[in-house]
Amino acid sequence: MNKKVNAKKEAYAKKQEEKGRNLIMWIIGILIVLGVLYAFWASIMMS
Repeated sequence: MNKKVNAKKEAYAKKQEEKGRNLIMWIIGILIVLGVLYAFWASIMMS
């Protein structure tokens, strides 16, 4: 029984870690896109 519980906990932890990494990658991607858009906007405003 204990091995079953440990296996479930490990599988859940692995799934959560994967979701966390995916979320971090989305956040980083959005920040990069916003940075590029801001740089584009700032260059237009300067000219």
